[in-house]
Amino acid sequence: MIAIFGAGAIGCWVGGKLAAGGADVTLIGRARVMNELAHGLRISELAGAEHTVRVTTSVEPRDAARATMTLVTVKSAQTAEAATVLDAVLPDGAIVISLQNGVRNASLLRAALPRRRVLAAMVPFNVVRKAAGAYHRASAGALRIDDEPAALPFVAACNAAKLPIETRDDMLAVQWSKLVMNLNNAINALSGLPLAAELAQKPFRRCLAAAQAEAFALLAAAEIPTARLTPIPPRWQPRLLAMPDRLFQLLLPRIVPIDPSARSSMWDDLEAKRPTEIDYLQGEVVELARRLGKTAPVNEALVRLVREAEAGGRRDYTGEELARALGVTS
Repeated sequence: MIAIFGAGAIGCWVGGKLAAGGADVTLIGRARVMNELAHGLRISELAGAEHTVRVTTSVEPRDAARATMTLVTVKSAQTAEAATVLDAVLPDGAIVISLQNGVRNASLLRAALPRRRVLAAMVPFNVVRKAAGAYHRASAGALRIDDEPAALPFVAACNAAKLPIETRDDMLAVQWSKLVMNLNNAINALSGLPLAAELAQKPFRRCLAAAQAEAFALLAAAEIPTARLTPIPPRWQPRLLAMPDRLFQLLLPRIVPIDPSARSSMWDDLEAKRPTEIDYLQGEVVELARRLGKTAPVNEALVRLVREAEAGGRRDYTGEELARALGVTS
């Protein structure tokens, strides 16, 4: 049995996909989300295919005890709490897989769950909740996971479900590269627009390019490697973002196809009045700069603006307004 602990949008979609491939899946999450699945879980693909699957649901963490592997999909700020809960219920030797944003969650789980095998994994795609019990994958990409024998059962389950997955021996580089891509989460949340509509506007892309260039410079200074997750090398991303609108819109579907309905998870969090993961995205860049004795002014400004949005501040910046607020010039 595969347990999905902290099943929200990502957890429900991945769990539903694995169940459609024949896996025995139990989703463990908040009662509000689990109650919506009483009549089945509907999952749909970027290309439009839709499935309704039956999955076991629970609000009790102890139901993870009988799982052969547990996928952790809670928000980064909840990882420590999740680890404490799982430590009380998981047997020795259990496989735990972190399917979370950021770069530190797997390490935190390893420290808190020393008698279990914790693997880092990465979800590249966006999932949106379209209706009660209905989740849609709104962008493309293959899962990545630590290249270790303990990952083989999960890889087999993904293969059975036709869910693309790659094993990697450079997961920290993968996670940092995903984090740099996820720097757009804050920009999207502050724009109030769907991802495709936001990225179609060059002023917003200039903001993202500045945040990414800042991050790449710090990663180079810290000698932290990055990994190629799309058809273009990661450090080419700021240059791609600087292209004219028409050319960028022609290239984007070939690099990262995005559904017109897709929005960032940070937009979802602000919409639901939940704390965001800003500390684990832009905040990581700011912290890296601090450790190096440097500054990250663009990412620092994005942290401040998202904090203001969490407190009820603006979430409808135009691209030019946001660029001015970040000190980004053309």
